[in-house]
Amino acid sequence: MSIIRAARQRASGLIVHHTLDTLSRINRHAPKARRALAEIDITRDVAYGPLPAHRLDVYRPRGEGPRPAVLYVHGGGFRILSKDSHWPLALRFAEQGFTVFSINYRLAPFPAGLVDLSHAWRWLQGAAAGFGARRPFILAGESAGANLSLALTLALCDPRPEPWAAHLFGAPRPDAVLPACGLLQASDTARFQRRKPGIPFWISDRLLQVSEGYLGRSTRAADLADPLLILESDARLAHPLPPIFAGVGTRDPILDDTRRLAVALARREATYEVLFYEGGVHAFQAFIWSEVAARFWADQRAFLARHLGV
Repeated sequence: MSIIRAARQRASGLIVHHTLDTLSRINRHAPKARRALAEIDITRDVAYGPLPAHRLDVYRPRGEGPRPAVLYVHGGGFRILSKDSHWPLALRFAEQGFTVFSINYRLAPFPAGLVDLSHAWRWLQGAAAGFGARRPFILAGESAGANLSLALTLALCDPRPEPWAAHLFGAPRPDAVLPACGLLQASDTARFQRRKPGIPFWISDRLLQVSEGYLGRSTRAADLADPLLILESDARLAHPLPPIFAGVGTRDPILDDTRRLAVALARREATYEVLFYEGGVHAFQAFIWSEVAARFWADQRAFLARHLGV
């Protein structure tokens, strides 16, 4: 790697981290967020596994229960951010009437985060009732979290050869999956530049940094790191996919992965809805005060109402 490219990658990573951290702090002072926080009970740093990273926050709407559960997986390119940076999205789910379990997980390399997510999913099956949650159980995440959520779903729907995943097949499957604006193939991030030449160098550098950080310098496909490729293959799944809702903005540089997801799900005759939001940037749904984010949250909620009756 050249010194210039390495410096560019470090700079872009710092910019992304600072921007999202700032957004999190701005959201906390928004009047709507302050009102919502007053109506939600939050239990922080609940252990779901043996490691220090195995912690989650529970967001519970006040009032009658129990309520459907959302296991929420934050984004951050597999390498940065946490449940603390993504609290506005967990809060938004809770505002809509769900009990939300927002997890931390070990960051790159693969498959640490996916192993941790599998721990959290197993923990949820036994612990949900104690926090006022019930089925349906919904698995949600954005960006890297969308990748992890979709990969776990595939491991729950079909036997896997990986020792850490062998126990997953036969476990309860999600009742719905919500992979928003996902980087659904961690390998070969140069595909975005090939499809749309002229992508700014800082975006290409950032995507390569994400891929190398997750998979190593070879960026060799690690199967479950590329859940989109599994869905695009001819491999049959032992169990059908649960209903899937995916939203992405039209100005998102990685929106092509969600386009491909729609084609793959249609080919598999899955129950799904994929929507494209005009003018939305990457993770636009985190800008909870915006009109386009409001449409996304309403559409996603309507999908769950239609297919789960919640």
